[in-house]
Amino acid sequence: MNYTWMKVLVVGVFLVVGASCIYASDWFQKKYAYPFLYNELVCQYAAKHELDPWLITGVIKAESKFVLEAKSPVGAVGLMQLMPETALWIAVQSEDPGFQLQELASPEVNIRFGTWYLASLKHEFHGNEVLMLAAYNAGRGNVKEWMEQHGWTMEFRDIEQIPFPETREFIREVLWNKKRYQELYNR
Repeated sequence: MNYTWMKVLVVGVFLVVGASCIYASDWFQKKYAYPFLYNELVCQYAAKHELDPWLITGVIKAESKFVLEAKSPVGAVGLMQLMPETALWIAVQSEDPGFQLQELASPEVNIRFGTWYLASLKHEFHGNEVLMLAAYNAGRGNVKEWMEQHGWTMEFRDIEQIPFPETREFIREVLWNKKRYQELYNR
């Protein structure tokens, strides 16, 4: 009886160690945990808008987990989870008069519009990623209001001061994703 339990224990330990090694491997992390899908589009629009491709990829992973058909309960659509009203505004601002809302489901259009929006936030918030991401998630109007109410400057970095828990979590997740993508793909 003891010998059988010992065999089960040894096999169990080997399985746990083996699974841990596989999970921790770059191969597993790149294939399953942190895939770099739509990399050509991400890199194309990152270069065009002078954005960090890992930031864009971090946003996509946080927003949609790379599920093209993702739609939020409030109506945000696609890889970068753009609200239809925001997409229509982006179409006007970026001089895309032929834009139709159903195009937002296209990876190319969604990433093009999402990166355009991130670039506009980068300009508005002087490259401050915390403020950019807060505005991406909670709206630029809310962020401007918080800055005014709390006396935040463009050097603001304290995520804990952001009033919306969902926005705090979004920023943390995007920045973590960005860091992991840099670690995995910049070797």
